[in-house]
Amino acid sequence: MAAAAGGAGGGGGSAALGDSGAIDYSVHEAWNEATNVYLLVVLASLALLVYARRNKRRIMRIFTLPPAAETPPEPNFYDSMKKIRLRQQLEMYSIARKYEQQQQPPKQTESVQLSVE
Repeated sequence: MAAAAGGAGGGGGSAALGDSGAIDYSVHEAWNEATNVYLLVVLASLALLVYARRNKRRIMRIFTLPPAAETPPEPNFYDSMKKIRLRQQLEMYSIARKYEQQQQPPKQTESVQLSVE
């Protein structure tokens, strides 16, 4: 009787263990899915963090307010320096062309004179 009770208890225990195993399996499966979701969230967060560090200026430009159109823009120092440098180069070029034009006719006459002689 005790063996039969033990057998019945053991059989009942295995059935309960089977049910428990099914419950444990579903919990295990849910845990795997949850950890997969958390892993994806962590990886996406890290990717966004790296992107934000590399493109900080581009991201900050989105959140900055554009300057009002009514205010005249300040002249950029480098743009004004470029214009000054360009003006100097044009002046030097025009001076050099004038000098070459003044120097050119005597050279042509000398070469002509040499060819005539």
